Amino acid sequence: MSLLSIKSLSLTLGGQPILRGIDLEVEKGEVIGVIGPNGSGKTTLFNVLSGFLKPTHGKIHFKQTDMTGMAASERARIGIGRVFQNFGVFREMTLEENVLVALEALPKEQRLVLGDLKKAVHSTLKLVHLEDHAKKKANSLSGGQMRLLEIARTLVSGKELFLLDEPTAGVSPKMTGQIADLILTLKKEGKTVLIIEHDLPFIQKICDRVIVLDVGEIALQGKPDDVRHNGKLKELYFGADPTD
Repeated sequence: MSLLSIKSLSLTLGGQPILRGIDLEVEKGEVIGVIGPNGSGKTTLFNVLSGFLKPTHGKIHFKQTDMTGMAASERARIGIGRVFQNFGVFREMTLEENVLVALEALPKEQRLVLGDLKKAVHSTLKLVHLEDHAKKKANSLSGGQMRLLEIARTLVSGKELFLLDEPTAGVSPKMTGQIADLILTLKKEGKTVLIIEHDLPFIQKICDRVIVLDVGEIALQGKPDDVRHNGKLKELYFGADPTD
């Protein structure tokens, strides 16, 4: 069974269809890139999956549980983590404090499993190569480091499905490489990742599959190389004739 199953997902806002009958099956451990022109419905899809918008039609199942009507907080509790394009870290807190806040928000039984919270904080920061900055305030970090810290906060919460919204936006090439390495580490640990991204080489490097949205529909999907060389991709982005 798929980890995430999306059936006939549609959303209409103000009489305007935004998502149009999306069907998607996501397997545990997959890394899937979600690309498409501006206004194609990428962020709206993530907003529906994370519970910030309710679909007009369709069903969403996560681990075989119907979560179509669940609140965002309940989706987070059952294992869905969202990392937004705009940083969601506490800038005036240290990195340690940022991770600790995420740990302390866990249900008591999950905190007991982790045991020593200090060790959990250290191991999490080490995973994202930020352990040397543990005592620094988050506002001292570069954009890429901030992104890594935000992913770390989501990771430490025990999430199974990560929704990453443009994780490389405004990030240096070096930090882009570190973010790619972290996502591949998550994959090795059996985590599942959906990524909205405009950096096609980045997508090609780390994704098992690419979904191309256009006007709220899946216009194209497949392995990264197949999608990249499909003439329809050029047509969607540039309006070119796919036979050129």
